[in-house]
Amino acid sequence: MAGSPTCFTFIYILWQLTGSTASGSVKELVGSIGGAVTFPLKSEVKQVDSIVWTFNTTTLVTIQPEGGPMIVTQNRNKERVHFPDGGYSLKLSKLKKNDSGIYNVEIYSSSLQDPFTRKYVLRVYEHLSKPKVTMGLQSNKNGTCVTNLTCRMEHGEEDVIYTWKALGQAVNESHNGSILPISWRWGESDMTFICTVRNPVSSNSSSPILARKLCEGAADDSDSSMVLLCLLLVPLLLSLFVLGLFLWFLKRETQEESIEEKKRADICRETPNIRPYSGENTEYDTIPYTNRTIPMEDAANTLYSTVEIPKKIENPQSLLTMPDTPRLFAYENVI
Repeated sequence: MAGSPTCFTFIYILWQLTGSTASGSVKELVGSIGGAVTFPLKSEVKQVDSIVWTFNTTTLVTIQPEGGPMIVTQNRNKERVHFPDGGYSLKLSKLKKNDSGIYNVEIYSSSLQDPFTRKYVLRVYEHLSKPKVTMGLQSNKNGTCVTNLTCRMEHGEEDVIYTWKALGQAVNESHNGSILPISWRWGESDMTFICTVRNPVSSNSSSPILARKLCEGAADDSDSSMVLLCLLLVPLLLSLFVLGLFLWFLKRETQEESIEEKKRADICRETPNIRPYSGENTEYDTIPYTNRTIPMEDAANTLYSTVEIPKKIENPQSLLTMPDTPRLFAYENVI
């Protein structure tokens, strides 16, 4: 952002670096968080009245040689500032990330018209942790596994350099950058990929990654897709089977009902158009005799005659339900 403190600090550093220096070039130093750094100072000034160290625009420490006091302007820096071996070189310990910046020293002497100055640039870096590797989209066509590997740091990416090493082929290969494109064919010798990260104070490498394992993972994904497809097809096929079984039973029941109706129709056609004789249709005739006197009945000379006139049958089914009726008989005496 244009108005951020980092931007102003960077502009100030550029101005300091491009400004005039009376006593030599700028010294660049690097340090690690929690570590220490020494700002070397060698001067040919024989009579030193005072030495002033500043950090950016803030006075860090003031020294008056030959038994004079050492004044540290900020309490938080009292345990961090040292001058080893009784010299004028400044040692700053317990470094923090915000210790990065411009350091300036000025030596004042009555023998010099202008103070002797020296500038330093300090950059403080983190110790790099093990990088993480992620795999991009993968395709497996015609037995060739193609994908991208990305190496990244979770934090501390300032001035980090990424390099890849591919081991296992006839000639080991190196690749600069955080992304490594790979292409490995089944049946070839296995390959190992290692990502290495570096900054000015440390380096670290990822765990080895085997090409065969990467592509086996893709095969497992393919198998998982097939299993999922099968799990979706099984209920569908089972539903179709149950539906087909239901339709078959329904058709079979309909056919059985049709056969039963046909049998009943055949029975009706085969029933004869007859009706048994009943007492209701019986007519009697009496033969009169000239002799009014009724002789004594002679059982041996008596004939019995029954005359029945059948009528047309109206309902053949009544044959099965017609109850037995008593029949009337006419007796004829023959003398």
